[in-house]
Amino acid sequence: MSTLSARALATLLAGWRDAGVAYAALADRIRLLILDGRIPTGTRLPAERELAAQLGVSRTTVTAAYAELRATSHLHSTRGSGSVAQLPLRPPVSIEGGHPDLLDFSKATMPAIPQVAEAARVAAEQLPTVLGESGFDPYGLTELREAIADRYTLRGLPTTPDQVMVTIGAQHAIALIARTVMGRGDRALIEHPTYPHALDALRTAGARVLPVSVTTDEGWDALALEQAIQRSSPALGYLMPDNHNPTGRTMPDEQREWLLSLAARHGTTIVADETMAELGLDGQPSPPPMAVHGSAILVGSVGKTVWGGLRIGWIRADRTLIQRLVRSRASGDLGTPMLEQLIVAHLLRDFDAVLAQRRALLREGRDRLARLLHDRLPEWRVPHTGGGLTSWVNLGEPVSSQLAIAARNEGLVIAAGPRFGVDGAFERFIRIPFSYSAEETERAVDALAAAWAHVMRYPVPTPADDLAAVV
Repeated sequence: MSTLSARALATLLAGWRDAGVAYAALADRIRLLILDGRIPTGTRLPAERELAAQLGVSRTTVTAAYAELRATSHLHSTRGSGSVAQLPLRPPVSIEGGHPDLLDFSKATMPAIPQVAEAARVAAEQLPTVLGESGFDPYGLTELREAIADRYTLRGLPTTPDQVMVTIGAQHAIALIARTVMGRGDRALIEHPTYPHALDALRTAGARVLPVSVTTDEGWDALALEQAIQRSSPALGYLMPDNHNPTGRTMPDEQREWLLSLAARHGTTIVADETMAELGLDGQPSPPPMAVHGSAILVGSVGKTVWGGLRIGWIRADRTLIQRLVRSRASGDLGTPMLEQLIVAHLLRDFDAVLAQRRALLREGRDRLARLLHDRLPEWRVPHTGGGLTSWVNLGEPVSSQLAIAARNEGLVIAAGPRFGVDGAFERFIRIPFSYSAEETERAVDALAAAWAHVMRYPVPTPADDLAAVV
């Protein structure tokens, strides 16, 4: 069981105080950290006396906060063993009640395309052709690997099926690569902000992360990338160079070539997450895969384009690495479900049509969200997002975590900015998906406007200002 020190928890809690009751504000912030995954379930929290001393509050305040968290089943305490973070078996209706159906905007996702049902029917008819096999295939179905290889070739990167491994989604691929390529204690380069579950996978593999800034205005900080690679020679670099989550930026071709050349000279393996690579929204051509410009491992999936319920992803790498990944895979799983592979193989036959549908839906959603935010929350800075599924909105004040808490009381679940950063950064930002229906988006913006009005009734806490300066 992992243990969170009082000092580490205090860092995550920076800016937790507001004008309300102290113990309730503290409980709300710890609850949000647990719900966001910044405090993993099963983590032992610091003793009440230690946390009180670190925060400069009375022990009574911490005791009352822990008691409230136990009452909502976010903490489990055992005499002599401390208090352990957990998620309720049935999440409460809201922190303070009153909303029977929470709207979940913590996920950047879309409902399934209509073609999934027909593809499933066709796949079911094809299933007898593979029933004579064992079903335990760590490489993936040949038909699907051929379709994925053909897609890469069409995009300008000649690929053969033996350079492809089919995985159980992109997250599985990232975790498998991390534990295969890195050793515990190795350094790993990440973007900042970054996809939080990739960061979780790297840390689980024992990585010491090196964050490098990427912003909606300037993109990737070239000087910081150069210094991080030259000075630390990280074993691995995880990037999302196309329609970056959460900023929506796309890395220019010349910067890709420069980065891969620099990484090769210093022994850094670059992993490019291309799960949103073909979701540009302004009519721009999709850039070729990162590996066109040099050595890189590519990760893809249909989770963002087809449906998250189809847990199919893949890795594109050289044959030697694919074989290493196969050997490493056996400790975690023994193969990808056959029926889902048949479904995706069928859908990839006309994937351009799928992408056209998705781009149209996302373009409409992006423009709708921008209009609504401009009308209801004109003080927020909403960047133009060139691709992907989310907008990385600058609130102008370091109150993202408070806003996320207040939004729950308005019926909206949304991830606070620090969920996408390291050590409490990005309190001035919040990620808002534009991949939901018009009705859901309007309801979400109404909830955010009400939550913002509540948060801004009180003075903005000053302790978070230093953290915001990291952005």
